[in-house]
Amino acid sequence: MSLSSEEIERYARHIVLHGVGGPGQQKLKAARILVIGAGGLGSPLIQYLAAAGVGTIGVVDDDTVSLSNLQRQILHGTSDVGRLKVESARDAVARLNPHVQMELHAMRLTPDTARALVRQYDLVADGSDNFETRYGVSDACFHEKRPLVTAAVGAYDGSLTTLRPFEMGPDGKPNPTYRCLFPEQPPAGSVPACAEAGVLGALTGVIGSMMALEVVREITGFGETLVGRILLIDTRAMRFETMSYGWDPANPLNGNMD
Repeated sequence: MSLSSEEIERYARHIVLHGVGGPGQQKLKAARILVIGAGGLGSPLIQYLAAAGVGTIGVVDDDTVSLSNLQRQILHGTSDVGRLKVESARDAVARLNPHVQMELHAMRLTPDTARALVRQYDLVADGSDNFETRYGVSDACFHEKRPLVTAAVGAYDGSLTTLRPFEMGPDGKPNPTYRCLFPEQPPAGSVPACAEAGVLGALTGVIGSMMALEVVREITGFGETLVGRILLIDTRAMRFETMSYGWDPANPLNGNMD
């Protein structure tokens, strides 16, 4: 997919970057990325994907902008309060990069609807704020053979990993699934919601930006991905740790259940 002269100037710092270059930028332009959530994580994620020149960004969110969102959801402004987040996201991206096509899905993703939507995109980035969506999206990505970049934040902590469980790892075993990392969904109410526990606003910016970095890495192919590794961030101690995790043969998706 060729780049116009205006796009060549816009993405010049990528084009001269070893590991991305012109071919990588063309891959970004051709890519179709589905973002789950236009909130704290989705805000910086969508902005950096748009700035990077991802050709098509689909956004799933059924919520409207509230005043309490603005402490961290920097995609939206005060004048957007009461609007659908997907519409506010579309307008913000239009101001940032007119070369990006936005596809809006003002809906709540469920296990029943996830697969049909996921299969329309090349890669999924999940910044949702509930376990039902995370498990549903990860299962859909497994069945539709789509890479998944997934992250979560809570109060002062965050995590990020990438999943490609439909492929084999270098050890000859399948890559791990989300259910290898988190085998069981926590009972409803056992994990405090953001409204109850709070969340450090700038933390969502850090994690969301790193999600964008991981998506760009998956598309262009530079460096080492977080497949089989999870990045953990504790902002109270400003500590970043990366832990490895592997395939669990007892997982219900690609495990040995017989």
